[in-house]
Amino acid sequence: MLIPVIIYYAIFHYGPMYGAVIAFKQFNVASGIWDSPWVGFQHFKDFFESFYFWRVLRNTVLISLYQLMFAFPAPIILALLLNEISKNWFKKLVQTISYMPHFISLVVVGGMITQFLARDGFITDIIVWFGGERTALLAHAENFRTIFISSGIWQQIGWGSIIYLAALSGINPEQYEAATVDGAGRLRKLWNITLPGIMPVIVILFIMQVGHMMDVGFEKVILLYNPNTYETADVINSFVYRKGLGGSFEYSFTTAVGLFQSLINFALLISANYISRKLNETSLW
Repeated sequence: MLIPVIIYYAIFHYGPMYGAVIAFKQFNVASGIWDSPWVGFQHFKDFFESFYFWRVLRNTVLISLYQLMFAFPAPIILALLLNEISKNWFKKLVQTISYMPHFISLVVVGGMITQFLARDGFITDIIVWFGGERTALLAHAENFRTIFISSGIWQQIGWGSIIYLAALSGINPEQYEAATVDGAGRLRKLWNITLPGIMPVIVILFIMQVGHMMDVGFEKVILLYNPNTYETADVINSFVYRKGLGGSFEYSFTTAVGLFQSLINFALLISANYISRKLNETSLW
């Protein structure tokens, strides 16, 4: 049963790793990877000294931190709220409605957001109705992060709550019965039974989220950003895409940037796992 999985990872994940060597070379398509001239850490140096380094690093870190602060807890809160609903029909209705955005194509979601936030868009009309100014919201750099995070919550909150609902279903009901006998209310049960019961799942998913902090989804960024919002929207992944495939085809330089990004993610994953293991004895390994 493991053979297909092993073959997949060997071919599509571990096999291409040899190509990372072009980060240390001046890659030339005609010469190939091994015959291209060696330049050492020159591409890393160029990236660290470039005008864009601090901008893309700041945007990547800030968007990732906002996702940890707002997007990560959202499915947990929804799962806890759904767990308190006694009417199954209403619970299933809320779950179905909240799951649906996850299955919408990201390109379609990007188009919807662009249309709704246009100068004559649906959301813009609501803002004007409440006394706001009519403007294209995506044309302003200060709005991008809020739009990116909030739309991500809308799209993934329902789907992300599934694993927490599964964890909640594994809590022994006798604990709630015993707490009721002792006179505990809903909030006391939530704090002393529900949250500790799902805490291992929360910690594991948090560690995995920290390990992807530098991987802000560039597909959605590319669909939503424009030259006016580069100052707050341009992240490492979109920068790599623009430099590598957007016209300049700087393969070696962008490989170096991507390798730097992967090393930071690896360090964050190891650190988060180590700290978690020391604090609460819950970790990935």
